[in-house]
Amino acid sequence: MSRGFVKEDDLEHAGTDLPERPISGQANYVTPVGLKQLADAAGKLEAERSPLVSRKDDPVAQQRLAMIDRDLRYLHARLESAVLVDPHQQHSDTVLFGATVKVEDEVGDTHTFMIVGEDEADIATNSVSWVSPLARALLNQKIGDSVTWQRPLGDLELEIIDIRY
Repeated sequence: MSRGFVKEDDLEHAGTDLPERPISGQANYVTPVGLKQLADAAGKLEAERSPLVSRKDDPVAQQRLAMIDRDLRYLHARLESAVLVDPHQQHSDTVLFGATVKVEDEVGDTHTFMIVGEDEADIATNSVSWVSPLARALLNQKIGDSVTWQRPLGDLELEIIDIRY
């Protein structure tokens, strides 16, 4: 686009009107690992932020600075509201926050999931948020219990075969 179609004010404020990252209304339960991940992410952003502050004439730097500031506000809010739950203090016979749960599905395949905080959830590591449909189905159950995981692809029956903390 030609610079003739861009207002000077738009260039000066590009990237500074970012929407805030939404913060969940649920309790912010975290495992010790999740708390460390939040703190590490904030530390990394703070280190990246420092050299950008002095580059006031660089619109790219200012846009990145706006993104970092927004993400730091989110991370600091999450750190301030964190409720640390030590999985090793949980009852090992019941699925609670921080549990690693091994289940067997209807066709005999086994799957292992860890129930973690919202910011710690990562499907690549089978870490599921405690507010997810899967975790809600598993929470407060015991070995041998069967639960129904309500999924968009259809319900799936799971039997809990192991609980570890």
